[in-house]
Amino acid sequence: MNTPASGYGRWGKVEFYTSFFLLAVLATVIGMRLGFDGVWRMPALDLDLSVVAMALVLASFWFARRSRHWRLAIIAFASATQLVPMVVREPVLLVPLLGALIPVGILAGCLVALSKKGT
Repeated sequence: MNTPASGYGRWGKVEFYTSFFLLAVLATVIGMRLGFDGVWRMPALDLDLSVVAMALVLASFWFARRSRHWRLAIIAFASATQLVPMVVREPVLLVPLLGALIPVGILAGCLVALSKKGT
């Protein structure tokens, strides 16, 4: 199988497919949020940041397909544009987000174990 990540070894393949899956999830979440803007108005800052994040996420499938740095930067930016404004307005949202770090940590551990499988 010859993918753009084939030169990176096992971890490169895991990271490549995981980052594209995360980009697809982010595009879905941001798209749903923008779609619901017609029903529940978002603050102007949230709307502007979401539009920019959606454009970057969609464009990243083309221009960041060979650049790990760009994929991870776009994932971090798009995630931050969705989470930071909400937490600043409602600090109590930080509690469930911190609780969500547990399954994220488990997922990261599984990805690392998967990348080392067979070595």
